[in-house]
Amino acid sequence: MKIRIKGNTIRFRLTKSEVQRLCSTGHIEDKTEFLNQDFVYAVELSKEHDTQSVSFHDNKIICYLPYNIGHDWYNTNEVGFENVQKLTKNKTLFILVEKDFTCLDNRLEDQSDNYPNPKSTEA
Repeated sequence: MKIRIKGNTIRFRLTKSEVQRLCSTGHIEDKTEFLNQDFVYAVELSKEHDTQSVSFHDNKIICYLPYNIGHDWYNTNEVGFENVQKLTKNKTLFILVEKDFTCLDNRLEDQSDNYPNPKSTEA
């Protein structure tokens, strides 16, 4: 799983096996290890949340995806889910959870578990 954060936008990108694991177990997480502590990021299917939302506590970001829209995601062509979470009167957080497509240009990273890019001439 990859995350991209820019300002008040957070984007979670999941490979095929990660989407499958999320659908079967209801939770997926990864971490970045620092010298003194870890930064953890997770996506979780939730029956308690009726909209997509994010929480941040103890160096851990959790994106809650409503169970009813995410439980069968692996078996659909749905690319992803997005929501705008209102934080305060003047602040919002844009949240995107999506399938990770292979890049169109050559990358050094392993992309063997990524979804085929629909813009690729080989797709």
